[in-house]
Amino acid sequence: MSSTELPGIRAVTTAAPPAQDAGGVVEGEELRSVALPGLTLTVRSRPGEPTGLPPALYVHGLGGSSHNWSALMPLLQDIVDGEAVDLPGFGDSPPPDDGNYSVTGHARAVIRLLDAGERGPVHLFGNSLGGAVVTRVAAVRPDLVRTLTLVSPALPELRVQRTAVPTGLLAVPGAAALFARMTRQWSAEDRTRGVLGLCYGDPARVTEAGFRDAVAETERRMELPYFWDAMARSARGIVDAYTLGGQHGLWRQAERVLAPTLLVYGGRDQLVSYRMARKASASFRDARLLTLPDAGHVAMMEYPEAVAQAFRDLLDERGGS
Repeated sequence: MSSTELPGIRAVTTAAPPAQDAGGVVEGEELRSVALPGLTLTVRSRPGEPTGLPPALYVHGLGGSSHNWSALMPLLQDIVDGEAVDLPGFGDSPPPDDGNYSVTGHARAVIRLLDAGERGPVHLFGNSLGGAVVTRVAAVRPDLVRTLTLVSPALPELRVQRTAVPTGLLAVPGAAALFARMTRQWSAEDRTRGVLGLCYGDPARVTEAGFRDAVAETERRMELPYFWDAMARSARGIVDAYTLGGQHGLWRQAERVLAPTLLVYGGRDQLVSYRMARKASASFRDARLLTLPDAGHVAMMEYPEAVAQAFRDLLDERGGS
């Protein structure tokens, strides 16, 4: 039982309204809303085929949503029963009542979701901020995790890449509001091109339909009254986690992870340095490394087949479950 959850608390699950995010609900996916005390989470599921498969949970990065995993999930539905969560304040999940967007706050939301649904232990996936979140979950609640897959995890770097500095500056008080004012004349197309250029190794891999969907999602998000607050506070949470030392430091917690771990790094990642792959491989005690020289920050979207095969190889090593 998580220290953040009271005994006997159960999730209240309802069907979610049709999604408005990029691409909506892909064929084969289902959306539902999970209500917990002080917290409501939207969960995108792709039920395993056949039934009875081990569960998996996918956790997106800063500014992302559960839809970020829609390319990977169908490639694994024959071996896992997959769910992807919209973290509080992102995708279709409203802000948390307590306003806690720290890495610990997001990790607590994941733990509460798993505890309430009694789905653990799960195959746990995380990208970027989600990678930091699930690393913390795996360290403090090993009973909830079968395997850990980290795609460009946001773990502390001594020398941050210049291209990542603007994202980090969102953490500065007032910076997000200033940026919002400075860029209010930008079109949704311009904003989307900027994000894709930052996150993809080769933005040309995005289809025309995918770009249109992303533009529609950008327009939707910019209308949310809490969009910049969620971005700024979550960015501040990453910065705070980078500076936290001792037993609660993310690298120290990585060393405590017991689950077999798959690490995925992209050679063209502008947000998490490719050189951190070596440190991560040495820190996680049972690690395998997949490097994709042409991938950017979201390898599960750019090269889902390669990520899926690496995960299958991980399962094969541990007996297929």
